[in-house]
Amino acid sequence: MSASDTDDRLAARLAELRVQRGWSLDELAMATGISRASLSRIERAETSPTAALLNRLCVAYGLTMSRLLSEVEEEAALLLKAAQQPVWRDDASGFQRRNVSPPASHFKAEVVEGVLRPGARIDYDAPPIQGLEQHIWLQSGELTISMDDQHWTLQAGDCLRFHLTGKSAFAAHAEGGARYILVVCKP
Repeated sequence: MSASDTDDRLAARLAELRVQRGWSLDELAMATGISRASLSRIERAETSPTAALLNRLCVAYGLTMSRLLSEVEEEAALLLKAAQQPVWRDDASGFQRRNVSPPASHFKAEVVEGVLRPGARIDYDAPPIQGLEQHIWLQSGELTISMDDQHWTLQAGDCLRFHLTGKSAFAAHAEGGARYILVVCKP
């Protein structure tokens, strides 16, 4: 599936989620802090949401980003070849996300490969689900993770695990970027 196909299906799914909840664009704008005009452009696939905006939408809908992205992909198979793993890019923030093992109804965990270009930073206002369990295993580079008033800097091979309850941020080292494996388990 091409990036364009994924963007089109994501836009349609976001519009469908809003309609299912009986929300107007104005109501969703108030819930997310995203302008009505931006939401309209996102739902019409005129623009692709940044990771930060997509997180705000996921919070409003009570979904993880992986869960939302998996809903726009093909039905989950038991074996996912590398070429079949959906990739989503946010060029504005320098973030690439590969759903190595996307969420599926009969599995509790999901596995994501995240890549941040050198100096990239992603800020999340709130977790999509309170208490979401995450394990981050840094493969290469250096990554600083912040949650509320706590900060951890990971080197290649380090693993940080926590339950997400508030604001968070991922910041890649200015020179080498960061590549990590993220395991997400719903509470």
